[in-house]
Amino acid sequence: MSNKSEGTVYNKNSEILFIYDAKLSNPNGDMDNENKPRMDYDTNTNLVSDVRLKRYIRDYYEKFIGEPVFVTENIADAEAHVESILKRKPSKNAPITENEIQTIKNKCIDIKLFGAVFGTAGGNDHITGPVQFNWGYSLNEVELCQSKTITSSFSSGEGVGKDYRVNYSCIAFNGTVNGKLAKLNNLGEDVLKLFDKVVINAVPFCKTHTKQGQTPRLYLRVESENKLFLKDLREYVSFNPKAEEYKVRSIKDYELDLTHLSKYLEDKNITNIYYWKDDKIQIKGWDELVKNRTEINPNEIEELSIAVDCENKAKIK
Repeated sequence: MSNKSEGTVYNKNSEILFIYDAKLSNPNGDMDNENKPRMDYDTNTNLVSDVRLKRYIRDYYEKFIGEPVFVTENIADAEAHVESILKRKPSKNAPITENEIQTIKNKCIDIKLFGAVFGTAGGNDHITGPVQFNWGYSLNEVELCQSKTITSSFSSGEGVGKDYRVNYSCIAFNGTVNGKLAKLNNLGEDVLKLFDKVVINAVPFCKTHTKQGQTPRLYLRVESENKLFLKDLREYVSFNPKAEEYKVRSIKDYELDLTHLSKYLEDKNITNIYYWKDDKIQIKGWDELVKNRTEINPNEIEELSIAVDCENKAKIK
């Protein structure tokens, strides 16, 4: 399947709010700290890097939809990947051309979205992508479960380690789509609308041992005229526990309040809001925020994947 843009190229700005929760799981282990969940211990806030979120998204494109990605587990070396795509090795005397850059963009969906650093000796080795995320953080104070010692059997013997997890974390990410860079990268509106669905589906697609128990709860892409950049939408989300005498342990224990977000967006020349909400999360001010806006159906992506799979099988025959 090609991600080459078809139809209208995206030329507006968007601000993204994405919320998912993690129950008895490890959202983002810190390899420098016994693979414990990343934490800001001054505020008891759970942290998740943008790299972790992009890994979810890349894996979903590659393993479920069938889109080639540049940053892949199948090829560890960026320079080697460039050579495999271009069928040649760039050098100082024969640098990467603009046409070749377009070839790489059209080949790898993650470059079209996030950009990339090629790491070659041929120059032109950096592309800035229109879609960027900063680090996610929990809206609630998070406690770690008491760790358990685990053992794993390998051919070389048994490995022993600790299994650290959070009790419950409601994690919020902020992202942006830069309209000017989208136009430069030839990012189509159809590709971006598919991206909305991919983000919603990507986190639960990862069902590894430590990532069980993670569920998407809310996705908003607030679209405005391309000269306007909005503030971090998380600043306008209130997390309200239902009772102070016990800790938050599930989605039933709190309510989100988006009334401040609605007020903030009133005079911001918003052209549309693309939205999706899990039916179990309770949100005050939701109906006012999304009235006359565009709802996302993330289940439609399964039909696309089936079509792609049939196309690949036809090519094999």
